[in-house]
Amino acid sequence: MTRGVYSALWVLALPFVLGRLWWRGLREPGYRQHLGERLGFYGRRDAGWHTLWVHAVSVGETRAAEPLVDALMQAYPDSRIVLTHMTPTGRATGKALYAKHGARLVQSYLPYDIEWLVRRFLRFFAPRICILMETEVWPNMIAACQRHDVPVALVNARLSERSLRRGQRFGALMMQTARGITLVAAQTEADAARVRALGSPKVEVTGSIKFDVVVPQAALDTGAWLRERIGGRPVLLCASTREGEEALILDAWQAMAPRPQGMLLAIVPRHPQRFDEVAGLAAARGMTVQRRSQLGEEPVAADVLLGDSMGEMFAYYEACDCAFIGGSLLPLGGQNLIEACALARPVLVGQHTFNFAQATEEAIAAGGALRVKDAARMLEQGARLLADRGARATMGQRAAAFAGAHKGATLRTLELLRPLIH
Repeated sequence: MTRGVYSALWVLALPFVLGRLWWRGLREPGYRQHLGERLGFYGRRDAGWHTLWVHAVSVGETRAAEPLVDALMQAYPDSRIVLTHMTPTGRATGKALYAKHGARLVQSYLPYDIEWLVRRFLRFFAPRICILMETEVWPNMIAACQRHDVPVALVNARLSERSLRRGQRFGALMMQTARGITLVAAQTEADAARVRALGSPKVEVTGSIKFDVVVPQAALDTGAWLRERIGGRPVLLCASTREGEEALILDAWQAMAPRPQGMLLAIVPRHPQRFDEVAGLAAARGMTVQRRSQLGEEPVAADVLLGDSMGEMFAYYEACDCAFIGGSLLPLGGQNLIEACALARPVLVGQHTFNFAQATEEAIAAGGALRVKDAARMLEQGARLLADRGARATMGQRAAAFAGAHKGATLRTLELLRPLIH
């Protein structure tokens, strides 16, 4: 596929893309907000700032970007950051995380990948640099940046074998796009090798910025408050679960015998539009459900605590005794286990962790995480840890040591970015 064909397909698809956006807005109203930004239309230009542009597509990338955004703010006090997203949940997460930066951080949706829409964005914000988080690469956006002499850096980059094969199917288009990226800061040597296979000219290994995350005191306070509501009940947290996993977990939990006395199952779905669905799954199995959003000062007496809030994952980790990381029971690639490790929680993961392969294997090797075959084994291992305070504490200490040993990627990345920004 050539970029001309790709662009033509985008133009033809745009009415359907906008229609789907409007349809998704029925379930998530955020998709119907700021529509003009997705087409490159903005308000009155706020001149007088040097602008650094960071793109974080959704929730995970937005949270991962926090150490880098904070470092950029400190290193370039005369600059502002334009933080772009593709999803309302990513934007909401950014609003909560970065309110501390005030007017120096501006949020927007990234325009669709049609070159004249991207050019509107570039003319309006005039960024010194484009910093893409993790895997987000758009051919026309990168071509437009080249035309406007805006260097493009792909940071905290990760690329699985599956994604590499998918990219290679696009042949010349992906190779041309990869060559247009000025700098790639990869998480691991394996990620770097796969990115080089696509043709990127400069690839460095910096490690994962996610290890540098600082747990906010407010999150710890919220976690302590949740723990007070829970009391002495042992808590197994199923974090960032994906569609299909909750049913497996609830079925296995229902069939589990014996179960640790008073055990509380906390489930935090990855996507907020599924909160009601997951509550219904538990209720359909005869389980009582208590929602985080409706929790007052009363104790948690239900079978299941549903984490139906945004931006509180650290608080849930703080409140739990053991954490299972979702997206790994089914072939979805898994989610980030580093945050749970950083809070010294023993971690359980399923068989499918290709999105975080090296971090997961290293956490397992360090003794901070365990891999389980299915939902039933996950609950068995969780129950064993909940019943054994010593084993739980040892595993949690090893998880924290693993997380602490990998810090420093943010500073390494910042040093690579400096020449491009100046």
